[in-house]
Amino acid sequence: MTLKTLIAGAAIALLATGASAQTIKVGVTPGPHAQILEAVKPIAAKKGLDIQIVEFSDYVVPNTALEAGELQANSFQHQPYLDNQVADRGYKIVSVGTTVNFPIGIYSKKYKSLDDLPVGATVAIPNDPTNGGRVLLLLKDKGYIKLRDGVGFKPSVADITDNPKKLKIVEIDAAQLPRSLPDVDAAGINTNYAKEAGLDPVKDPILREDPKGPYVNVIAVRTQDKDKPWVATLVESYHSPEVKAFIDQTYKGAVLSSW
Repeated sequence: MTLKTLIAGAAIALLATGASAQTIKVGVTPGPHAQILEAVKPIAAKKGLDIQIVEFSDYVVPNTALEAGELQANSFQHQPYLDNQVADRGYKIVSVGTTVNFPIGIYSKKYKSLDDLPVGATVAIPNDPTNGGRVLLLLKDKGYIKLRDGVGFKPSVADITDNPKKLKIVEIDAAQLPRSLPDVDAAGINTNYAKEAGLDPVKDPILREDPKGPYVNVIAVRTQDKDKPWVATLVESYHSPEVKAFIDQTYKGAVLSSW
């Protein structure tokens, strides 16, 4: 074997082991978003993309960090939330691919049904406009409250026009809702935080959002990066059959793939 052949073989070996891989940091929230991205990592690595996962405990900082260039992408939010953040904060961030849907649920440690809630019961909802709005829309759709016409996907407590049971709606940080559940009569909790707290998002809610809706989660990047090759590789790796199988087998309907 010639020296030239040996050098060529060594170069191929280095490529195969990812020595030339591009590294990106992707922000996620703990639970399914982080777990799914762990399943994406080895697939992306085979395509020359090294994903470093950075976990955040809330829904605000991942977009701030992305805008600042501390991350190259994030995967934690649905499109209405991203749209709201862009409108409110002027972020130059866009979605480049869909990921999964987490139907939000209303949980209770005290009651088996929302019909059982007493007059004046306390219902906790996420304190961000889109996720809090999801719970209000869910209550509206099931006839527990009425909302002002034209509220779209972001109703607030101020938009309630009729509240026959005089429910007391309190707004709490989404990550704290599972911990607050024993102290309220019911709470609307996002699936990732519910699972992290040991709740079953399929069996435990006393009311659950229709999984077919506008709240499919997305991968977001800075607008200036959206056409870069690594973005296509990231989305392609996420949308692989292996990741879809992982989601189906791991979450058994609590988390639904979008592709």
